[in-house]
This record gives sequence, C-alpha cells and structure tokens, in this order.
Amino acid sequence: MAYETLKQEIIDYSKEIGIDKIGFASTDEFSELKSRLKLQQESGFQSGFEKGTIEERTEPVRLMAEAQSIIAIALAYPSRIKSPPRGVKGDRRGVFCRASWGKDYHHLLREKLEKLGAFIQEKVEGFEYKPMVDTGELSDRAVAERAGIGFSGKNCAIITPEFGSYVYLGEMITNIPFPPDSPVADGCGDCTKCIDNCPTGALVEGGRLNANKCIAFLTQTKDFLPDEYRDIIGNQLYGFDTCQTICPKNKGIDFHLHPEMEPNPELVKPRLVPLLSLSNREFKAKFGNMAGSWRGKKPIQRNAIIALAHYKEKSAIEDLIRVMKEDPRPVIRGTAAWAIGKIGSELGFRAIENAMVKESDHQVLEEMEKGLAFQTEKDKEKPVH
Repeated sequence: MAYETLKQEIIDYSKEIGIDKIGFASTDEFSELKSRLKLQQESGFQSGFEKGTIEERTEPVRLMAEAQSIIAIALAYPSRIKSPPRGVKGDRRGVFCRASWGKDYHHLLREKLEKLGAFIQEKVEGFEYKPMVDTGELSDRAVAERAGIGFSGKNCAIITPEFGSYVYLGEMITNIPFPPDSPVADGCGDCTKCIDNCPTGALVEGGRLNANKCIAFLTQTKDFLPDEYRDIIGNQLYGFDTCQTICPKNKGIDFHLHPEMEPNPELVKPRLVPLLSLSNREFKAKFGNMAGSWRGKKPIQRNAIIALAHYKEKSAIEDLIRVMKEDPRPVIRGTAAWAIGKIGSELGFRAIENAMVKESDHQVLEEMEKGLAFQTEKDKEKPVH
C-alpha cells in the first residue's frame, strides 16, 4: 500500500472523529531536546512530574523497537466562559486554568488516538502503535513541533496558526514509515510578553522554564507553598494562564468545537469557602472529571486558603479557625493559621494563640508564628496619638 494514500485517508478520518489538527513526524532522536533536558536537569529546573529517562524521552525506538513514525494530534479547547460567575466580598471564588476546563483531556485525546489506531488496524495487517497523552515519556511539544502542528513558543507552549496555544496534544508511535510533515516556522519574533509578564520569573528565557518557580506547577504541589509565592498565586486553584493570555497569537482565539470541553462555570470558578470542608468523596464527585483533580483535594484546598488570605476575606475567619483547629493534615492547618494572620482580625489572632497551646507539629507552629507576626505589622500601622 502506498503510505502517502493511507496518510491522506488517516487525515480525512481524523476530521470525521473530531481531531482538529494532525501531523506526521519521523522517529529520529530528538537531539536538540536531549541537550535541553540535560541542561534542565543540571540546572535543577525539572518539576519531578517527568516520566522516564532522558534517553526514553528523546529516542522513540526505546519505547517501541519497531518505531517508524509518530502521528501527532491536537484538539482545540475554549478560552472563554459564557456568563462567568463573579466573586464578591463575602463570597469569593477561585479559578482553574483553561486547560483544566471540561472533561479531563487525557481521556479525550486517548479516545481519539484509540479510534485512529483501530481505523489504521483495519487497513494494515500487523499495524502496531503506542499512544501517549501528556503522561507518556515523549515530549508532546517536541513531537507536535516536528509534525508541523505548530511552533514552540517562548512561553513553552505549542502555538498553532489556527488555534493559538489553546490546544491539547497527544501522539502515537507507529510501525509504519509515513512521509513526515514539515515544521511550522517560528512566529514569536522579537516578542517577549510572556517572559516579561511571568510573575515569578519562571520563564528564564524564551522556551526555557524553571518548573519549580512556575505557578502552574506550584498549584499542584502538596507541601507548604514557599512564602515568596503566596502573595503571587492570587486566587489560582489549579494551573496558570498568563503566559497564554498575554500572547498576541492568542488574541481573539476562542474555539468551542467539542461539547465535552465546555466549562461548567461553577466548577472552574468555584466558591472558596465550601472547598474547605469537602470530603474526598464529595471532591471526587464534583471535580473528578476535570484534569485539575489529578493531585486530589489537598493542593486545591491549600490554594483556596491562600486565595482567601489574598482577598483578606474576613467573613471566612471562622471557617479558617475551624480548619486550623480540626483538620488532620499539617499543611492545611498551618496554611490556615498563616491565612488567618494575613487577614488580620483580633478574633483570628486570639484563635491562633489558643491553638498553639495544643499544636505539636513544628511546621504548623512555624506557620502560626508567621500568622501572629502579621499582628505586629498591624500594630505598627496604627496611628500614634
């Protein structure tokens, strides 16, 4: 069979099943990526979420011995919510990043890849493939770039000519030598808006990210959030979008092509206080279908507490006191104590002092001290008569 003909049949079928972009790439070593990954490792810029060795991430034949080509796909997701709910004083809300709206994209893309694989298997005897979405060893971005899906922007996202960077990526390694597509020319030019507007300096230079300083990564950690990021995180519950929303290539981009990706406004901009008392079962029932739930409720609840502190939401003081006194998790108790102090009410300061008597965890006690330190600052601000 002429692989060029089969390639066109696959492209046509991909449109039928709702794949927005498709491209074909060789299985040659990703040598430039290998150099970058080694530099990232040496610099300590990795997040720890990466899967596989550097060799497995850059040499497709290590993942599938008979690898002959890679098929890359992209699905466009929405960037705007119709009639978004607004948080107000006394009823504050947090926010999930756009990439976590709707049904978990891992499932969506895997379903598309499996359909694509089944289609090719009907056409070619002995066809084999290995699908991956985000959690595989290969870099989705490097594959998409080689396959001509888009260029790799300075914001470390693939930017497509049609959909900007608001796309989910996936790929499959195959044992068929499909003719490869050509990469898209770089389109960032001299623009550095994403770098200039990165609030933590995580974008150390164009296309290079220190994951440990990236707010998107920090929202997913489970430990105490380092002090220097607590004021910066704002009301972000999961992920971060500024490096995308600031990008000129995303101006006016908002595609609603897949009903499964449509955001539920109450889920992607949820009320903060009710999040504090969710059980594991309630969290799973409410947020379990979203990509932003993969780390469980703990990071979301910690971030909700920080968001209440960000707003200095006095109406949440009693709820935060209850969390500080009763929650079994030190990270949540300690973060609540810090937040109570940050909000700065006399009731809160007294509650911290009382809770310290019974607290035994040294990290929580440190956070309580930080919370009480806000009282000293407040006293300094009082006018002298």
